Amino acid sequence: MKILFVAMSDTIHTARWIGQLAGLGWDVHLFPSIDTGETHADIAGVTVHHSVFSHKGNPGANRYRGLRVSYRSIALFARSMLTRLLPGYRAWQLRQLVAKLQPDLIHSLEIQHAGYLVRALKDDWQGRFPRWWVTNWGSDIYLFGRLDEHRQRIRAVLEACDHYSCECARDVALGREFGFRGAAMPVMPNTGGFDLARVQALRGATPPSRRRTIMLKGYQHWAGRALVGLRALARCADVLPGYTVVVYSANADVVLAARLFAQETGIAVRFIEAGAPHEQILRGHAAARISIGLSISDAISTSLLEAMVMGSFPIQSCTACADEWLEHGVGGLLVPPEDPDVIAAALRQALTDDELVDGGAEQNWRVARARLAADELRARAVAMYAGLNLAPLPKEGANG
Repeated sequence: MKILFVAMSDTIHTARWIGQLAGLGWDVHLFPSIDTGETHADIAGVTVHHSVFSHKGNPGANRYRGLRVSYRSIALFARSMLTRLLPGYRAWQLRQLVAKLQPDLIHSLEIQHAGYLVRALKDDWQGRFPRWWVTNWGSDIYLFGRLDEHRQRIRAVLEACDHYSCECARDVALGREFGFRGAAMPVMPNTGGFDLARVQALRGATPPSRRRTIMLKGYQHWAGRALVGLRALARCADVLPGYTVVVYSANADVVLAARLFAQETGIAVRFIEAGAPHEQILRGHAAARISIGLSISDAISTSLLEAMVMGSFPIQSCTACADEWLEHGVGGLLVPPEDPDVIAAALRQALTDDELVDGGAEQNWRVARARLAADELRARAVAMYAGLNLAPLPKEGANG
């Protein structure tokens, strides 16, 4: 099988999904939907089609196509000039690649870049277009589908694709509302599962009620609301002595606010930098009593699943589909992402109720064993592709 992924090449989400296909002998290609010239270190065994790229930022475990130069600075300058002089160059390059490669399947991971790019290609394609699978990431429909500038473009993607997958039952229904008429793929996490034996070893035997760390996801941007989490923590300062707040993946605004929080409350704060190894994040959750993740929109947050498998009690915004994974008041607490008073009340409950957090860890481990084993999810992902029964494309399947 020959698969062309159109996706962000420098993100762990792409790496984890494609990694599930390793060792199958399939011919896998990746066309970066955002032309960064970088490939994530966990991507291997793939042919990556950059425009201009350097040796650095591209691990040797792949084959690379495009113009290779010696330095990142030269590659960056070349891509900026291409953007300025030929704004449609990546669409043209994708067209040439599909015509030459004739993949059995185009799989776009994410809609606002990859999906739009493939839809534009299909608009005026002459001849038979390859089968097209669209995967919805995070807020692709749930948030962007409410914005005027995206609504019709999302509809155009979903009306034109052959297959659709997502992480939430919520988003299956939204896909139907936006015009998808095919058979949706089974709902499962876009980042695959966990090696539960390894997770259990990292997690150790310390129950959450005896842990004295709180993990806070540090995203503060168009969706993330880490600053609201800090405000909620400040309201709970009287019950936090002896605790350390660990903030991970924080931008400069959150780092500054967290340092001020530490000065004003006397509560210790430390940081795990963005891009830290995955095991470091897992160890953070394994040492935490509570893990806080707040955003105005998400699908199944990977950080929520990490907290669940590591035994940390999740306090998660209700705008993700966490309710499809845990029961409020049992496996975690679901809160509005922009109300620090409600979040503070949830924090107090989780900080003072040992039975709640220990019982939540037991329940979430049962969920993990049933739904998050990496080998089982990998088998399901492979079965999705095998079940497409793809027929080879005719030789004349492209322009000209």
